[in-house]
Amino acid sequence: MLVPYASYLRVYEPLAAFREPERGHWTRYAQRPVLPTAQDELRRSLADLVPTPPVAVPVHESADAFVAVVDGVICVCPWRTRMRGWLALGELGGLFPATVLDAVLPAVVRGQAAADHERWAERNPDARPWIRTTVWHVPVRWFVLFDDEEREYVVGADGGRLLRYRTPMVQARRRLARALRTLRETVDEGPLTEGLVEVGRWLEEFHPRGMVELDYGGLVHALSDEQLAADRSAADVAEGIEALRSGDSDAAGVAYGRLADRWRAVRDLQSSN
Repeated sequence: MLVPYASYLRVYEPLAAFREPERGHWTRYAQRPVLPTAQDELRRSLADLVPTPPVAVPVHESADAFVAVVDGVICVCPWRTRMRGWLALGELGGLFPATVLDAVLPAVVRGQAAADHERWAERNPDARPWIRTTVWHVPVRWFVLFDDEEREYVVGADGGRLLRYRTPMVQARRRLARALRTLRETVDEGPLTEGLVEVGRWLEEFHPRGMVELDYGGLVHALSDEQLAADRSAADVAEGIEALRSGDSDAAGVAYGRLADRWRAVRDLQSSN
């Protein structure tokens, strides 16, 4: 079963960024011949909703991670599924009508999960997720971190597809700071500016020699080959910001229009039958 709706922004950190005994765990973990995928994590989460009552958040924290080799250095991106589950629960109220939400996750289940999170947060005040997830789109602010040349679009021999961007942490921070400065100088404060500030604060929590990845994840299963091949969203965002920097608001509007039309068509899938 392919789950088509989630995309991800991930941070990978070198093993040196972790303290023992966690560093030892990830060192051994990275040597495994086969590692689970984002689809595996989604399937596990959806399976937890089947029992009665449903399991809103895993009882135990995940010991899994994504692994990448960056300039010869092993880097890992811990899943932290339990923590991300708690954070996602806090956002559900604005996504679904109360009747739908109660049918999927009864109020008593959500209340218990919230109480568990509160107790956990008191013991772990500095905890933060390595992964951010959205459904049925990729936020504009995520594309700001990347250059079009970092785009990877791969179609495997089995028909599987992958679309992602990867960049060093220092580059992501530099691009974000430059874009934020341009927006503050040319347009009024708005959701994009606020979103960039929030992402910037998140990135500052991680090792400077880490890597940032934007992964279209399951969205590649909801889009055609033609749509994926033509998707140059990071280029559109960079073009729009550069146009604002040079004072050409018309060109910025054209670039943003292409981006908005592309992702509006994807987000419409969320409410399709």
